[in-house]
Amino acid sequence: MSTVLQPPVTVADFERMSDPDDGSKLELVRGEVVVMPPAKGRHGICCSAIAWLLNNFVRPAKLGWVTTNDTGVVLERGPDTVRGPDVAFWSVARQPAMPEGYFEIPPDIAVEVLSPNDRRADVRAKIKEYVFYGVPLVWLVDPETRTVLVYRGSMRGTELDETAALDGSDVLPGFSCKVADLFA
Repeated sequence: MSTVLQPPVTVADFERMSDPDDGSKLELVRGEVVVMPPAKGRHGICCSAIAWLLNNFVRPAKLGWVTTNDTGVVLERGPDTVRGPDVAFWSVARQPAMPEGYFEIPPDIAVEVLSPNDRRADVRAKIKEYVFYGVPLVWLVDPETRTVLVYRGSMRGTELDETAALDGSDVLPGFSCKVADLFA
């Protein structure tokens, strides 16, 4: 019995794909399409709260772009990788104009919100990619434990509980909120 190898999917191929009819989301990881189930209620509400808090800080001062809904960012070429952070921020200094297609540079802030069905190894691999490709600030938000793991350029995360303040560090100076606000 022989195995037929499929060529890796490229960013151009991936852009032409339709979203699945069942509401699942797709990511491209080193040339292979990965299907993720649709987010559940708590996940979506948490993502919305984070995007709202960031947008209320970013938009009035025209500091950049805040995205949600797994907006695609090309992290790697040959084979291609397109990831979709739950929420992300690109400064206008690094991304002066809104792209028509996927973002071609990593975000300044990438946020992943844990869902009950997420495999920790998969989420850790995604965080590792963000750090490796130069995302200076990554937040891993856990609605169940009401905590945030903050990664600043390395895989050494700092855990904040709901009584702590979360800030934009030197990536988004002046931004701050209570961790508990992410779960309101």
